[in-house]
Amino acid sequence: MIALHTAIHIVAHLFNFEWFNDSQQSTEQTLDAVLSRIGENNTKWLNPIRSAHTTPSYVTFTTIAGLTGVIITLALILMITSSTDTIRRSYYEVFWFTHHLFIIFFAGLVIHGIGRIVRHQTDESMEEHNFAYCQNHTTEWGKIPECPVPLFEGGDPMTWKWVLAPMILYVCERLIRLYRSQQRVVITKIIVHPSNVLQLQMQKKGFKMEVGQYIFINCPSISQLEWHPFTLTSAPEEDYFSVHIRSAGDWTDGMIKAFGEEKDGGPKQIQPRIAVDGPFGTASEDVFHYEVSVLVGAGIGVTPFASVLKSIWYKYEHSDAELRTKKIYFFWICRETQAFEWFADLLRSLESNLEQLGKPDFLNYKLYLTGWDATQAVHIKVHFDKETDVVTGLKQKTHYGRPNWDKEFHLIAQAHPRTNIGVFLCGPQPLAEALEQCTNKYSEINPLGVHFHFNKENF
Repeated sequence: MIALHTAIHIVAHLFNFEWFNDSQQSTEQTLDAVLSRIGENNTKWLNPIRSAHTTPSYVTFTTIAGLTGVIITLALILMITSSTDTIRRSYYEVFWFTHHLFIIFFAGLVIHGIGRIVRHQTDESMEEHNFAYCQNHTTEWGKIPECPVPLFEGGDPMTWKWVLAPMILYVCERLIRLYRSQQRVVITKIIVHPSNVLQLQMQKKGFKMEVGQYIFINCPSISQLEWHPFTLTSAPEEDYFSVHIRSAGDWTDGMIKAFGEEKDGGPKQIQPRIAVDGPFGTASEDVFHYEVSVLVGAGIGVTPFASVLKSIWYKYEHSDAELRTKKIYFFWICRETQAFEWFADLLRSLESNLEQLGKPDFLNYKLYLTGWDATQAVHIKVHFDKETDVVTGLKQKTHYGRPNWDKEFHLIAQAHPRTNIGVFLCGPQPLAEALEQCTNKYSEINPLGVHFHFNKENF
């Protein structure tokens, strides 16, 4: 919206300055030409182009309004282009640094109008000048009492009134984040999982969380300014909070390298200091508001559901009377077998614990492997008849390929008539579109009164 309105604003200025220029160069007695000749020796003019030899380009680059307009437009273009999905994911540093041009943008916006280039007739002139009559009698201006020469003045700058409150809120928020980030974070455990996934378990004074929330992490030894979001994989009931960090760029590679040397069995190094800001809420917090929830994770997008599944186990273990959830459907889609390894331990533990509590059907999970080579395929085929899955070691066998979402939604709807079902996704946009389409489809036409409610998060 801001880009669209900026484009309209710029185009309008271009037309205005062309009209100003044409009016200034006109030798006729038309209303616009006469108005342009007013105020030759004072500041009561209407047309900002004061000479027939002045061009719109000259005004653009020699006035406060023109220069600030060019600067804030360039800043906005850079911010918009660097905010595309490709830049954010592949060149996050470019996005992060470029987006701070908003400081120049707002500064330029505040001073954009102090040149008072937008003019209006003064109140005193309006009282003396009969504009309804005089507009058609320009030759009589200054000659009769009804038509004195009209006088104009610049309007007061108003932009600061609109941006002051948001900027004060922003500064306050940054100060709060600075204070919170200075609090000491103690790393209690470091685990390096397969597929270049680093797990950090941490403690911080006064830290309180809910399932599915996320935090921002800064590691000064890697970058003083960069803060990156990570979903919490621990449960609120645990005495620590944890994140899983997958290799996805220079910053995450630096984290894995720095903390990988600290893992058990490695040489003792000076532990890098990290700062934590948060936690912040996401849609996954609402998972316990539904009797039936469908959780869909893609790759490292499984992290918020690790927190959810752990918390559910603790609630069952302590017989939490407020737990409304009666059934969980969990889908995890991965490209490689190694990605399953760090999360399979949690699922095995849940399988065992839920069986002991007499709730073996509470969690229905399906793991999907979308990539494999010929050697893996032969190994899977040879061990297909084993009681546990050859890839994960779980009782539930791994599926190969992608889920048939129409089929899955149909089965879930059949199993839970007259139920509001929450669908939660942490994954890429194409998967979100497919799930949202199925959510709408099976909510609108389902004769059983089933309603699916789609929620997504994506970093």
